[in-house]
Amino acid sequence: MFEKVQVFENRYDELAQKLCDPSVVSSPELYAETMKEYKSAEPLALKYKEYKKAVSEREETVEMLNESGSDREMEEMLEEELKMLDDKISEISDEMKILLLPKDPNDDRNVIIEIRGGAGGEEAALFAAVLFRMYSMYAVKRGYKTEIINTNETELGGYKEISFMLTGEGAYSRLKYESGVHRVQRVPETETQGRIHTSTVTVAVLPEADDVEVSINPSDLRIDTFRSSGAGGQHINKTESAIRITHIPTGLVVECQDERSQYKNKDKAMKVLKSRLLEAEREKQQNEVAQQRHSQVGTGDRSERIRTYNYPQGRVTDHRIGLTLYKIDDILNGNIDEIIDALITADRAEQLAMSNEQ
Repeated sequence: MFEKVQVFENRYDELAQKLCDPSVVSSPELYAETMKEYKSAEPLALKYKEYKKAVSEREETVEMLNESGSDREMEEMLEEELKMLDDKISEISDEMKILLLPKDPNDDRNVIIEIRGGAGGEEAALFAAVLFRMYSMYAVKRGYKTEIINTNETELGGYKEISFMLTGEGAYSRLKYESGVHRVQRVPETETQGRIHTSTVTVAVLPEADDVEVSINPSDLRIDTFRSSGAGGQHINKTESAIRITHIPTGLVVECQDERSQYKNKDKAMKVLKSRLLEAEREKQQNEVAQQRHSQVGTGDRSERIRTYNYPQGRVTDHRIGLTLYKIDDILNGNIDEIIDALITADRAEQLAMSNEQ
């Protein structure tokens, strides 16, 4: 492990020197590329420097302990310090192992989120709107930009489906764990007898695809235009600006009617289509891997019920890691970092256990 870490530190120091090189500073593209690599290497390099400092302090403490002679009070103090340093070195070592784990190549990408009402009809559509609000508020807190791609509203203000893009550093790394079936248990506004209903909403989280990664043959596409419509079939505008793209080989269909410009709608729809095709290819590759990961964390299987929102109990439970929080209002107001951090920790712990077994 330490040979790998030393390579990282050497490269980090080399990049720090390059960032001071006038030829690099004067080239915006080269400087940005160098800075990106520098930032990527920084966490592990700094952690290794911290590790070496702790090891050095331990060696000094051992030396002082050997020279303490008959001073029992000094000896006890140094033994206590030695124990603290051993714990610190062990902790830093584990942190370095985690930083050495393979990084998801999609983590730095922007993300496309698709929310669809499942079982529960209008109640499911209303909860889809609640989840959209939750992710929108979370985006504001993280400094992400939200851009709606397509909506299919109901008369009561819910969404049969809504797709949108979040643009910002590490958006996919944070939100990829949201992919799956979200279940809600509450008394619907339309329920006169106060009975609790259970409804479901599916969330699909896709990393935005680069043009170079997904090549689409124009002859494989069928592009239809239609008029944008709102809830109840009322027309929003009188021009056929809405776009429906069908990818004939896979049968994938993408619609976009949020913009008044047909060109903008087509551009957004193509982004979603490319991201769906990239995700399909990624899932295919994962399924071909001989040793499948058993944990649900990070698998993105949309058939799995990943979380339950229970309104009467004020409870949110993530079933993948057995986490229950009694702060449903806080969570639905976009404060979901506690859940996401716990999922990331569980995911890393499993990867670390797997790497130790190999």
